[in-house]
Amino acid sequence: MDHFRRIGLLRRRLTRAGLHGLLVTHLPDLRYLSGFTGSSAALAITRRAARLFTDGRYTAQAAEEVSAAQVEIVASSPAVAAVQWLAAQPGVEFAGIDPAWTSVADLARWKAALPARLRKSFLSALAAPIIEQLRMVKDEDELALMIEAALVGCKLFEHILEFIRPGLAEIEVAAELEHRARLLGAEGMSFDTIVASGLRSALPHGRATIAKLPRRGFVTLDFGVILKGYCSDMTRTVYLGKPKTNERDTYNAVLEAQEAGVAAVGSGVSCGEVDEAARSVLRRAGLADAFTHSTGHGVGLEIHEPPRLGAGQTARLLSGMVVTIEPGVYLPGQFGIRIEDMVAVTPTGGQILTPAPKALIEL
Repeated sequence: MDHFRRIGLLRRRLTRAGLHGLLVTHLPDLRYLSGFTGSSAALAITRRAARLFTDGRYTAQAAEEVSAAQVEIVASSPAVAAVQWLAAQPGVEFAGIDPAWTSVADLARWKAALPARLRKSFLSALAAPIIEQLRMVKDEDELALMIEAALVGCKLFEHILEFIRPGLAEIEVAAELEHRARLLGAEGMSFDTIVASGLRSALPHGRATIAKLPRRGFVTLDFGVILKGYCSDMTRTVYLGKPKTNERDTYNAVLEAQEAGVAAVGSGVSCGEVDEAARSVLRRAGLADAFTHSTGHGVGLEIHEPPRLGAGQTARLLSGMVVTIEPGVYLPGQFGIRIEDMVAVTPTGGQILTPAPKALIEL
C-alpha cells in the first residue's frame, strides 16, 4: 500500500479546502492513510508533515507498520497530543476535524488542551468528508485484497451447502461458517453472521439464533470475512425441501431484480438509477412494498461505507468503487429472500467479485 501517495492526495484536498491541517481519529481512516492497525491513535497532517500519535502498547507495532508519518509515543491521549502538535506547527492557524467521528465530549477536551487564544478558532468541522471521498475509490492493491476476501466468501458458501440440513440450529450453521473462515485465513467476520430460516427469513437482519432449520423453507445466509483489513459481503438464500410455486416465483423475481441492479452498475451512473433498476423489477412483480431497504452500499475497510445505493441518491458511481447489490423481499409470517453480490465499478460496467451460484438451490 502506498501510504505516501494517499497522504499526498489528501494534502491536495486540504489545500483546495483552504485547511492548514487535519486531525484524523477514525481508525479505518488512520489505517488507510498510514497502515497502522492498533486500537488507539491519532494522525495529524499538515501541508508539510504527518505525525502519528499512539501509546506505549504500540511502540513496536507502529514502528513496523508506519512509514509515511513520523511516530510519537505519548503517555496521555493521542488525540490531545495531536491537537497540541498541530497548534504548534508554523503556519497552521486552524485545523479540520471530521464531525462524523468527533463526539461533543472529545471536542471539549481537545479545545481545553489548546492555548486560550486558540480555543474558539483553531478546530473547525469539515464542511464535507475528505478521507471518505478518497476511500470510496479503491486502488489496485485494495481491489486485489477485496477480490481475495470475496473469493473466501464464495468458498465458505460452497462449504456450508454441504453442512446445512434440517434440525440444525442457526447458530450451528453460523459457527461452522465462522470456524471455516478462520481456517481460510480470515482475521474475523465483517459483521455478525446472518442465518435466518423459515419464518425468520422474513427478518432482513435475522442474526443466527437457537432456532432450528425447518424441514421445508428458505434459509438466508448473509456473511463476510475480513482479510488484511478489507471486508467481503455476500448473501445467498437456499431452500430446504421442495419450494411451492409462489416461493419459486418470488425467488426468481428477487434474482431478476438483483441481476438488473448488477447490470445497471457503471462509471457515471447515479446510485439512484441502480436502485431503481432493481426496485422496478420488484414493482412489476407487485413486491415493491416488501423490499424495505436500499439496494446496496459501498464496502472496503468498513462493511458499510459510502456511497449508498438508494432511491433518489444522486451521487455517481466512479470506476474503482466497490458496492453491494442486494435487493430482498420480506413477507412477515411467510418467508424472506435476499441475494447479494459485491460488484467493482469498472469503466465499462460492473465486475461481480462474488461469483457463487445464484439460481435457486434446493437442499
